[in-house]
Amino acid sequence: MILEVQNLNASYGAVRALKDVSLGVAEKGFCAVLGANGAGKTTLLRTLTGLHRAAGGRVLLEGEDLTRLPAERVVTRGLAHVPEGGGVITELTVEENLRLGGLWRRRRDRVALDEVLDLFPPLAQRISKSASTLSGGERQMLAIGRALMSRPKVLLLDEPSLGLAPLVTRQIFDLLRELRSSTGLTVVLVEQNANGALAVTDSGFVLNQGSVVASGPSAELLSDDRTRHAYLGF
Repeated sequence: MILEVQNLNASYGAVRALKDVSLGVAEKGFCAVLGANGAGKTTLLRTLTGLHRAAGGRVLLEGEDLTRLPAERVVTRGLAHVPEGGGVITELTVEENLRLGGLWRRRRDRVALDEVLDLFPPLAQRISKSASTLSGGERQMLAIGRALMSRPKVLLLDEPSLGLAPLVTRQIFDLLRELRSSTGLTVVLVEQNANGALAVTDSGFVLNQGSVVASGPSAELLSDDRTRHAYLGF
């Protein structure tokens, strides 16, 4: 497993948001993390990347313990995070937003920029335009592209379909699948759109009230009526 989570706990004051969460993601895998609002999905990603301090347990990337590292060091180890809403800076151009993702590198990485623009032709066409002029789908592409500028080993995405039309959501999901296929990148997709996420991923984990309540191949989770009705809402 390239990413291993072992008995991870996280709290907000007296509230336990994650309760002994354990999961593993295979190298080059495409994994969904599913659950209703408040299940702990966003907290899981924030804890993996050091934005929220773990109360217990471990996060291992290729066997290296990242649990106590600050967020700015986690990204240098190869774990990149696209937060809910993308976090695009609308006052900057497309190129300036992309270059922010590679700022920690010791040299300007034009190769990485060219690779991202090859992956996302709409961004290449608007490279000098303000990010404020982009559509919702293009902004999500920009947020993903910015994360890819750090040359991650694992890409974590939090609700990339949020606020997007169904057709655009499908395009983003297909794009992620193609990205994994073409680059070999490991992708972890946090989603409330469980049906769409399971249709494009290889495996999945279901969270409920901070605990893993189901896991397995995506096709099995999709066909499991009990899990779908009890935790995924379809």
